[in-house]
Amino acid sequence: MATISTALRHFKEPTKDQLTQIYFSIPPAPQTIGAPVNPQDEVEKMDINAVLSLGIAGEEDSYAGKLYIMPPYLAFASLDRKSVRFTIPLCTIRRVERLNARAGIYALSLATWHGVKIIVQLTSLRPTADLFCSLLRDALKVELQRGQMKAVKPFVKTCYSEVIAAAGSTGPTENEREDGSLINERESGSDSDAVYHGGLGLKYKFPGDAKKLREASKVKLWTSYLQTHGRNLTLLRYPQCTRLVQVGLPNRLRGEMWETLSGSIYLRFANPGYYEKLLVENAGTVTTSTEEIEKDLHRSLPEYAGYQHEDGINSLRRVLQAYSFKNPELGYCQAMNILAAAILIYMSEEQAFWLLEVLCDRLLPGYYAPSMHGTLLDQRVFESLVQRCLPMIHDHFQEVDVQLSVASLPWFLSLFINSMPMVFAFRIVDCFFCMGPKVLFQVGFKAILKINGEKLLKIQDDGGFLNLMREYFSNLGESAHPDSSDTRARAITRFQELLLVSFREFSVITDEMIQSERRKYRGEIIHSIESFSRRSAVRNLKTLGRFTKEQAGLIYDALYRAMCMAPPPPAAPPPPTLVNSGDGGAERIETRIGLKTFKIFLSEIATWARDEKIVMNGFQQRIDRDVAEHEFIDRLFYFWDTSCRGALSLQDLVLGLDGVMFNDLMENIEWFFNIHDKNKDGFLTKDEVLTLSETFLFIFRFEVGDAYLGAVSRFMTNAFEYGDTLLPERGESGPNGEPLSPQTISPNQPYLNLATFRMVVLADEVLESFYETDLSASFKLELMPDLDLPALPANGLLGDIWSTIATDTNKKMFHAFTDEIGKTIGKHQVIHRPSIGRYTTLEEPKARESLVTPAMRHSTSKSSLRESSSTSPTLGSSSTTTLASAKSTSSTTLLPSDTGNTSTSTSETSLLSTSTSIGSSGGPHSPPPPPASSISPSTSPSVPRIVQVANAALMERTPFAIDDAKDDEDESEDDFDDADEDLDDDDQVMDEVDAFLEAHDSGLTDADRQVAKDLLRAEPVK
Repeated sequence: MATISTALRHFKEPTKDQLTQIYFSIPPAPQTIGAPVNPQDEVEKMDINAVLSLGIAGEEDSYAGKLYIMPPYLAFASLDRKSVRFTIPLCTIRRVERLNARAGIYALSLATWHGVKIIVQLTSLRPTADLFCSLLRDALKVELQRGQMKAVKPFVKTCYSEVIAAAGSTGPTENEREDGSLINERESGSDSDAVYHGGLGLKYKFPGDAKKLREASKVKLWTSYLQTHGRNLTLLRYPQCTRLVQVGLPNRLRGEMWETLSGSIYLRFANPGYYEKLLVENAGTVTTSTEEIEKDLHRSLPEYAGYQHEDGINSLRRVLQAYSFKNPELGYCQAMNILAAAILIYMSEEQAFWLLEVLCDRLLPGYYAPSMHGTLLDQRVFESLVQRCLPMIHDHFQEVDVQLSVASLPWFLSLFINSMPMVFAFRIVDCFFCMGPKVLFQVGFKAILKINGEKLLKIQDDGGFLNLMREYFSNLGESAHPDSSDTRARAITRFQELLLVSFREFSVITDEMIQSERRKYRGEIIHSIESFSRRSAVRNLKTLGRFTKEQAGLIYDALYRAMCMAPPPPAAPPPPTLVNSGDGGAERIETRIGLKTFKIFLSEIATWARDEKIVMNGFQQRIDRDVAEHEFIDRLFYFWDTSCRGALSLQDLVLGLDGVMFNDLMENIEWFFNIHDKNKDGFLTKDEVLTLSETFLFIFRFEVGDAYLGAVSRFMTNAFEYGDTLLPERGESGPNGEPLSPQTISPNQPYLNLATFRMVVLADEVLESFYETDLSASFKLELMPDLDLPALPANGLLGDIWSTIATDTNKKMFHAFTDEIGKTIGKHQVIHRPSIGRYTTLEEPKARESLVTPAMRHSTSKSSLRESSSTSPTLGSSSTTTLASAKSTSSTTLLPSDTGNTSTSTSETSLLSTSTSIGSSGGPHSPPPPPASSISPSTSPSVPRIVQVANAALMERTPFAIDDAKDDEDESEDDFDDADEDLDDDDQVMDEVDAFLEAHDSGLTDADRQVAKDLLRAEPVK
């Protein structure tokens, strides 16, 4: 069985609005799962130039940028797109006031749910500012009507930031350890309405030593920031926020900050109770994904204490199963268990579920898809950047045949969680959620190439490369300069050096650069995945019949092309059966096509299943191909559907074609007979004989001359003549001695058996040659032309204009326009290409004599036909009309006799030549891929070997001693005084924060800054 996906062919680059939503981490609309969209609630989007100031004098600088209203969110980004930004749900805005500022200044004061005052100076023209304010007012009214403002209060109670910000906490509470975990499983004296979300770390402790991680100092810094800059739904991200994230998030706040920075908090806020409802509705459901999840549960961070107990395993199971239920097409992929297990240490199940949704769909698209195309694409981009920035290492790796992706692919898939100690990997994950996927490239460059450059030039194989990386990661906690005389230099660890150099020296790696490289190599990756999928699908067929692998590959190509043009429904598991296959395993999901896709597929294989015509109108000459429509194609579809599922798989198509393309004369006659024998009783009724003759007319509709038309006419005459002779006698004479006519039967009664049908066919030379060679030869397996890859977005004004003009719809309109002009001037001509093409002249071959002698005839053929016509007038008239139309059609398909235009006649000759037959066709021999012994069955067979190797390495995580949670009883008696140590920790954390300090341009002049300061003291307009 094979699962064939055409999703890569349907990829579209995100639009400008979508890129803006991705930048601000705004969920796509409608954000409420399953909620209908009310057109009356939709408010227009708008952006406007603005200057942002925090309503606390001296706390932050003012920044110029753009203010966006994207209901139900309000967002801001500074001009450099990195200094300041925020995304605030409109329902968290409690008050909007117009400030009474100096003349020409249009300013608004916004008060958020957490009491943070934001001053926004609109620097556009007055009409534009008025329009923006009007849209903002309308959007706020809609949120008020929806009742979302009432949902804010119970939601923020689930956030731990509310606790530390309200209490001004500078240390752990009575029920908390220093690392943030709880002493007791439940908070002592906690109110049931104030339960905040947390992960497994609350019960099983967080990785690492809290003192070495300086947890208390980090909590102090974050408490101060959250009190003045908002939190959870209303967080304002100033430069200080990014620097604090780079230093590392405190354990207790990490889960909440991850969902806030990634935007998954907005999904959780908009869909309360959805996670629990999803689990309840799918309780007891067993799918392929759930089976694969069970296999990987105990291989997910087994060294962490939480996953050595059923509590942790059950939480992980529920999160992964809920995601597979919500996204059945993606289901489950290896490495998702590693991510889910890691984030569950710091987040509740509901938080982890929505964060996993954002990770797989937006932050790392295609990473955890069956084909893993996103991972493979980023690996190609990574190698390209290495070749560009560090050519010496790239050339050395090429020389010794070392693959970068052997080590880097697990890094990207698991976000370094499986490669380095968790305490350091989570620091990288912090930066990833804050700064985006570019962090993976920056850290990867530094970790592999910059620091270990000299050692990398000495390795000779993949094993040496992996050992070097493993050794480096295991020593990240050691001093980067152990021999330095400077105390501060000796205090810098290798991990701190890694982050500092990554964000400074490789800051040139931007999101725009990565997107550009992805567009550049996407076509190459798609072609590679499709080639591998083709080989895997052919290899997984149960039988090839009489086809070779190359010929089966051509059938796959035709099927894939048809699926791109008419995508089938998503692959689904087979229906349950009472019969057990005996292999002990459930049947795998396979791709099946419906009738619409089958017609396109057959038009690529059979010459009579398509209408090919050469159109000349005096301006151009083109070939149009249309998919034919006829009952015979429908009959063939259901004839090949032996499992009666109403859809065909690749295996069904191979067996169906095998049943006709290699037949001899007698086998083809029987095959044609069986297709039209509807009830499979071995007889054709009169109605079925007429239907069969209409099938002949359909297949021969574009043939030159009257040879085939005459053959069909003689077939009908002989069929009814010989069929009548086999009817039972009614007696020699009537009551008065007159002879009786032959017995009459109903049009739906058995009339013609296979032997009789065979004799009737062999009575005509044209039909005999058709069944002997032409029928099988009409199925042609040919190399398919390459499909167009997803178009790259146009650049510049001319590119935008051309992409707007050069569409398929406009091309069809242009062809129709030129055709009408050609008809007007008398130069429009359409030439249909024959399906068989055996007879190219008007000579009609002579038919053999009738098989029925005069003595055998009970009636003439005319009376037999007349009788059939009288008993079934509808069918009879249909047959006559078909014959007449076929004769008219055949007369219009003659080739033009004039050959005045040399180029035209030459083109027509080449176009009308017969296509390459099956014997001369066949793709190149592709070496079979290695056995996928290390890959999970959940992964699609279209995963290259490098992915399989990486997946095997992914599941083997090296335990690091530094990740062990330290008990409070393990503290040494020689520790320094707590107050002095805390003060020293604060200084060290601030030194590390200052190390990440970057120059941020506010985009304002001194005069603009003075205006912004004056607005802090402005009063609202009365």
